[in-house]
Amino acid sequence: MSRYIVVGAGAVGSSIAAELHRAGVDTLLVARGAQLAALREHGLSYLRPDGEHRLHIPVAGGPAEVELTDGDVLLLATKTPDTAAAVRDWAWQPVKRADGGTGVASADVPAVTLQNGLDNERTVLRSFARVIGGVVWIPATFTTPGEVANHADPVPAVLWLGRHPAGADAETERIAEELRRGTFTVNVVPDITAHKAAKLIGNLVNGLDALYAPSDLRTAALELLREEARRVYAAAGIVPAVRDSAGFRVADIPGRDRGGNSTWQSLARATGPETDYLNGEIVLLGRLHGVDTPANAAIQARVHQAFEAGIAPQSLGDADLAATLPGLRSDVLIDAADVYRRSAQPDAPVLLDVRWALGDPHGAEHYRAGHLPGAVYVDLDTELAAPPSPAEGRHPLPSIERLQAAARRWGVTRERGVVVYDDSGGLAAARAWWLLRWAGVTGVRILDGGLGAWRAAGHAEATGEARPRPESTIVLDGGHLPTLTADEAAALPATGTLLDARAAERYRGEVEPIDPRAGHIPGAVSAPTAENLRDGRFRTEAELRDRFAAVTGPVGVYCGSGVTAAHEIATLAIAGIDAALYPGSWSAWSSDPDRPVSDQNDDRSLTDR
Repeated sequence: MSRYIVVGAGAVGSSIAAELHRAGVDTLLVARGAQLAALREHGLSYLRPDGEHRLHIPVAGGPAEVELTDGDVLLLATKTPDTAAAVRDWAWQPVKRADGGTGVASADVPAVTLQNGLDNERTVLRSFARVIGGVVWIPATFTTPGEVANHADPVPAVLWLGRHPAGADAETERIAEELRRGTFTVNVVPDITAHKAAKLIGNLVNGLDALYAPSDLRTAALELLREEARRVYAAAGIVPAVRDSAGFRVADIPGRDRGGNSTWQSLARATGPETDYLNGEIVLLGRLHGVDTPANAAIQARVHQAFEAGIAPQSLGDADLAATLPGLRSDVLIDAADVYRRSAQPDAPVLLDVRWALGDPHGAEHYRAGHLPGAVYVDLDTELAAPPSPAEGRHPLPSIERLQAAARRWGVTRERGVVVYDDSGGLAAARAWWLLRWAGVTGVRILDGGLGAWRAAGHAEATGEARPRPESTIVLDGGHLPTLTADEAAALPATGTLLDARAAERYRGEVEPIDPRAGHIPGAVSAPTAENLRDGRFRTEAELRDRFAAVTGPVGVYCGSGVTAAHEIATLAIAGIDAALYPGSWSAWSSDPDRPVSDQNDDRSLTDR
């Protein structure tokens, strides 16, 4: 059984050492500064969802205090900027061999890199002959010397290990088996660089999370950073792995909120960031392979500026983010060429076919006759809505449990994007776009032009039923997009703008083909959804900004039953305007005899404002 020398006593290193120590594995934790002093004086306060554990793990201040043997394993858990210094400290230390001779660490001790980015393994391999790359999933926090909180559940960490630059061997398998004694889930993989590349895509959130509070704009910024990374990877010939972390989650620790990721923690502790090896890695690869990466370069620079200025974590808002990434808007649309390209990648988005139209119950038949390869059919009436009722309208929002069960069947995960489409300009698909975003799924986009755009581009179609995806374990929660009650919709015209997305003749009360009464909600403004489109595609951002230029104050939208109103909200998002949905819409309002109704005598359109 090896002794594990964990170099770096931050969130990752302390958590790994804590679990190995608890399992009876011979462990030495190498720390420095205030953390070293705290560990020596009081031990480690290790917080887990099941409570606090006070651990007295053997600690050292550096290699001068350690006598290495050829049975040791070095686990490098420093921040990436500190890797080169750690290699210099440890690579040339003497090693006592089992045969009685003396060796050197660089030849006789394996080094395992448990760090972010793509640079560590190359740095370590320059000195160490036996390098095992590692990827770690561990939502741990270290901001106070002597204390680490690990929110991972049900296991304390998930690791992927592989011999660098490629391959799996007996030594890697042995180390993986020994680490499993710490109750970690450890996966041995033959392509560790691909897994490191996938982790880097995930880590691009770190700088944003350190600087900005969560918002739709931050979500859009993250997708922009990741899209740059995908283009860089394609140019560099890097194919990121598809990693399955299903079943693992971030759990609460009573009385201890999780602050944020490693960059957030570095900003909170006023220590240097690893941004140069996250966003900066994408920038470097882009420069090497002729791909522009302005968004990642801008975030890299902004993080450094924040550290220099001593800015508190997540203290900046959308205004600063918009200034950092000029022209950024909430990403709503994706074109057919991009869907085609993304569909060939390992992290291909989930494709949802939402063929639906009022009076046409044959969406599933249309789907089977021809759809995007791999797309899953989504039934709007049964999967994107609860059963109708006079009080809730014709398409009430489904319960979060029902939507979650459907999303799992579709294969929706946190890691993959989602593309929704139909054959009606997005009028039905936007309902899926809105619901998933309302439920906390980021990276959902509408295929601009839908199936028609796909066909016009000459891409192949599939027929029949798509092969079912493996069910996901995604957990959804509602409320990420705003909604209005009937009373709130009634009051909104006094302070803002309530848009009626139905056809103008229905708004004016000239016709009402389906709902109990004709007319519109008093004070509402007519803004027919059909006018957001030209030839089945969304109008340009500039055109939509012009169309909604007169909209003022808080904005709400309704339609007949809450379906095409989602399309209007997507359109407003393209124009840079946030809007709330009245889910019951006219079908619920007109079913309530106590609700007042206006008609053509109170006719207002966007051009009247």
